[in-house]
Amino acid sequence: MIPQANRRLMLVHAHPDDETIGNGVTMARHVAEGGQVTLVTCTLGEEGEVLVPELVHLDAEHEDNLAPQRLSELTEAMRLLGVTDFVRLGGDGRYRDSGMAYDDKGRAIARDVLRDGIFWTADLLSAANDLVALIRDRRPQVLVAYNEIGGYGHPDHVQAHRVAMYGYLLAGVPGYRTDLGEPWTVERVLWSTMSASRMKAAVAALRAAGDEETFKGFEDAEGEMPMMSPDSEIVAAVDGTAYVAQKLDAMRAHATQILPDGTFFAGGKMSVDSMWSHEFYRFAAGTAFPATPDSPWADDLFAGLG
Repeated sequence: MIPQANRRLMLVHAHPDDETIGNGVTMARHVAEGGQVTLVTCTLGEEGEVLVPELVHLDAEHEDNLAPQRLSELTEAMRLLGVTDFVRLGGDGRYRDSGMAYDDKGRAIARDVLRDGIFWTADLLSAANDLVALIRDRRPQVLVAYNEIGGYGHPDHVQAHRVAMYGYLLAGVPGYRTDLGEPWTVERVLWSTMSASRMKAAVAALRAAGDEETFKGFEDAEGEMPMMSPDSEIVAAVDGTAYVAQKLDAMRAHATQILPDGTFFAGGKMSVDSMWSHEFYRFAAGTAFPATPDSPWADDLFAGLG
């Protein structure tokens, strides 16, 4: 077993706020327990929709100067979660947010007209090498990324998945790009997800209480939800009950993207706490989790390593 102080967790995310929504309690708990966290954010979310009227002038359709604001929000969110090592892939501004469009079924897809320098069209090997350098420098035992569709299809999330998986493989190859550091093999790769059963229960409770609007669209005609995984595909569930308040505060720090009275906070305190207190993971590569006879899921992302 790896001593707590030597446990190193790296997470790869597409835009500021993705990390807090998906892995906020995981990061806060890992830091509180003495471990090390490195967050790699691939873009600064330049194409994000601004939900605060007084800051709309910063968006891509006006001044196109949203990046500094979103970096400031990310910095505050990480302060609230206790994360001190958070970097941008290739450095600030190396890859621009690609934005997204929707197809006729409401699924996220790439835009027809693309800007120069966006992450979606970046050379995959070059971007992966940027991550190789970080992996070899930070030497994480566990890497968290998105699944092959980036959770819901956003082109930057899909590209972040590709970069994470390619970078993970290349980082461990002896003799490959020795200028990027000594080879390092990540022991376990996980894909961040949400529990379909838990989300369905939360939405059902909201509907029973008369709320027909919150999370509207998560349910399609067949009753399925995007971004979710069936319980049978989940291998780990981090209980972050003690850290959910930190996560919610960090979510609020992303003020241009998350409204304090918006969807993410609907349903009252107990409902919100229950919805965001656990974070779920699928196994992607490396060392599998040991059997957990008393639970279907591991609670420790480092279980069985070392």
